[in-house]
Amino acid sequence: MGKMIPGLFSRFTRRKQLNSSESDSKLARCLNTVDLTLLGVGSTLGVGVYVLAGGVARDSAGPSVVLSFLIAGIASALSGLCYAEFGARVPKAGSAYIYSYVTVGELSAFVIGWNLILEYVIGTASVARAYSGYLDSLLNNTMKTTFREYMPMNAPFLADYPDWTAFSITLLLALVLSIGVQESTRFNNIFTVLNLAVVGFVIIAGVTHSDLNNWSLDVQPGSEKKLGSGGFFPFGLSGTLSGAATCFYGFVGFDAIATTGEETRNPQKSIPIAIVVSLLVVCLAYMGISSVLTLMLPYYLQDVDAPLPHVFREVGLPSAAWVVAVGALFGLSTSLLGAMFPLPRIVYAMANDGLLPRCLGSVHSYFKTPLLATLLAGLLSGLMALTFNLAQLVDMMSIGTLMAYTMVSLSVLLLRYRATDIGGDYTPLSTQDPYESEEELFPLRTSEKLVFTRREYMRQMLNLDKLSRPTPLSSYVATHSAIMFTILTIPFCLMPHMVNMEVWHAKLGMVFMSLKLISCVVVLCRQPSDTSSLSFKVPLVPVLPAVSILTNVFLTTKLSPETWVRFSVWLLVGILIYAFYGWRNSSEEYRMKGEVPPEERMEKEKPRSGSVLQ
Repeated sequence: MGKMIPGLFSRFTRRKQLNSSESDSKLARCLNTVDLTLLGVGSTLGVGVYVLAGGVARDSAGPSVVLSFLIAGIASALSGLCYAEFGARVPKAGSAYIYSYVTVGELSAFVIGWNLILEYVIGTASVARAYSGYLDSLLNNTMKTTFREYMPMNAPFLADYPDWTAFSITLLLALVLSIGVQESTRFNNIFTVLNLAVVGFVIIAGVTHSDLNNWSLDVQPGSEKKLGSGGFFPFGLSGTLSGAATCFYGFVGFDAIATTGEETRNPQKSIPIAIVVSLLVVCLAYMGISSVLTLMLPYYLQDVDAPLPHVFREVGLPSAAWVVAVGALFGLSTSLLGAMFPLPRIVYAMANDGLLPRCLGSVHSYFKTPLLATLLAGLLSGLMALTFNLAQLVDMMSIGTLMAYTMVSLSVLLLRYRATDIGGDYTPLSTQDPYESEEELFPLRTSEKLVFTRREYMRQMLNLDKLSRPTPLSSYVATHSAIMFTILTIPFCLMPHMVNMEVWHAKLGMVFMSLKLISCVVVLCRQPSDTSSLSFKVPLVPVLPAVSILTNVFLTTKLSPETWVRFSVWLLVGILIYAFYGWRNSSEEYRMKGEVPPEERMEKEKPRSGSVLQ
């Protein structure tokens, strides 16, 4: 037992070793910066524009929904900057999964990848269901009436009727994605441009019918509805912040860009630029839409389900309402593509590493796409859209997203202060054992290279020796501080929900926790950082990644207990898969035993003329 625990720990924390031979990709490199930017915009700018703004304005923030979107955009940008740095460091398919595998370890990477699968499956199914419902509303709910009459479902946790339209739409999109990434990207580009044109039309038309008095209305008390007090902040600053927590999920989707590392011509430059530009475009679009919504019509008269058509009809522009209706179909089409596009690439990356069955990592020789993974992802998403009542599952998508954001931000901190200057390619030292060398992010205290006294550790916490480059000791101290900061954010964010903050000892506890968090950041600030050259680096490290971690953890505490129960069930299934299959078939397990992983062995045995490498 004594030998088993260190062995298991070494497997859970072993990191994926990338080398120069992995710079080639079996996927077709055909995407440029414009393609990635439009993919990010299309993935994000959909349901949020046509649904989210009206509900947040009416029930949470009032006209200050504009600031809610700005705050949410800034919070998303913090995670986006961290994604951008990793896009420059690790140009591989897999997004946060591959980032955490390279920096933190295998078990954490599997959990993140498993959560991302959940996020994209539910995201695809929910958008398909929304698309079907919106299309059905234009047909006077004919499909809904027919399906409910002939195929009713009265089981708990299931929909009232099977949505065959959503199922068909999902399978059709899976086939489009299977044919080729370039073809599906053309589809996305066209519909995203049309969507942006409709957003521009809404903003211009809305400005001509705006009334600034709608931002300073006085609401009479005694109304049957909870309307707030009027003005720009009818629900106070807390309402604006609560609205920002909701609006944050309107920015989910830009991480689809990070899954294209093996299909982009110049990923080190294109991925960072696309993430930053797409977030900026989406934030401006959200702020513009929410501004004209609340200027055209008082916030308490907004429609929750279809705010834009409702507003235009109220101001006497029914023809504009039809333009918006068509634009909604464009927006939902790109959202659906953006939700499904990353899913097979996450499965492909995990299967390539052996954590899922390797057959899912096969690439079609003609289409150059992960065909089996794409079709399986489409079938799974289609079945969920067909049978499940997704209203109770939408929050589960948020958990996977926020955990991925947190892991990427933590990984930026870990890599920035690591001892070895690796640069952008992560080429391990061929003469060293990758599990014993100073390349490891989590070196064990028992290693001879890291035997140091308590006094040396304390001196390094403030860098009293004024080191200019990372050392094994400084990397060790920085790792402790970054992980400790992440762990402490959990009780810090939970305390306001668990105790009465009016009591003096509760306030004292918050002050104490705040000081501990600040001390972790101060220790990180004092450590020497990696000076390797990258096409993009997160500015103001460690402050920006630390704020990103705190924001993401805070938002997870806003989720319901039922959501955490359902998430725990999904996580338990994933852990069982890893326990009984993943770690034994991992490529790193083969390397740990001194054997060649199956994918590398097959690549060496394959005749050069038959290679599918680009």
